[in-house]
Amino acid sequence: MTHSVQKRNYQKELDKLIEALGKEGRRPRLLLHSCCAPCSSYVLEYLSRYFEVTVYYYNPNIFPPEEYEARAKEQQRLIREMKLSEAVDFETGEYRPEDFYAIARGHEKEAEGGERCFACYELRLEHAACRAAAGGYDYFTTTLSISPLKNAEKLNELGCRMAERWGVPYLVSDFKKKNGYKRSVELSLKYGLYRQNYCGCVYSREEALRRGKQAEQVQALE
Repeated sequence: MTHSVQKRNYQKELDKLIEALGKEGRRPRLLLHSCCAPCSSYVLEYLSRYFEVTVYYYNPNIFPPEEYEARAKEQQRLIREMKLSEAVDFETGEYRPEDFYAIARGHEKEAEGGERCFACYELRLEHAACRAAAGGYDYFTTTLSISPLKNAEKLNELGCRMAERWGVPYLVSDFKKKNGYKRSVELSLKYGLYRQNYCGCVYSREEALRRGKQAEQVQALE
């Protein structure tokens, strides 16, 4: 007789933690790794009620450099303009694309969502954990799980591993739950946010361009 392994419900775990914090009357300091303003929008609306949030923009995977700068500026604009219950701080990590290319080596031809992406998750989560430890934060987490294209289970697995390594608890999460992704789209429209059509790296950009050309070819045949 085989037994299926029940998957963890990260959203329920987060709900329980937030409930416990509310009973204690605490607002812990949270370092929130963010990939872009649209993904952070709902997460900020949600978490700023319970945590003292600092957005940590660390994304050496983003290509080209102009795209990196555009996303960083849009992230800062959102923090300035968004109506939040509490103020949010902003920090940026060092932009070193060579660090991303080093971990992507050998995985260049893989489709999005595979081992290259997992290595990219790990790179960014480790830097966030290191920064959280250095800054004396109570928790760290990432906005990445809000995307339907990102593997929340892998993100939480890596986050918890980095938590053990750096000694700062990882805030387990699956922000696409509770219509989180839908809300992020609504907030992006409300604040006129720039929404890119690829994840960020040169490989995802090439994949998006291929998909666009294929779609154009199909339309031309119709």
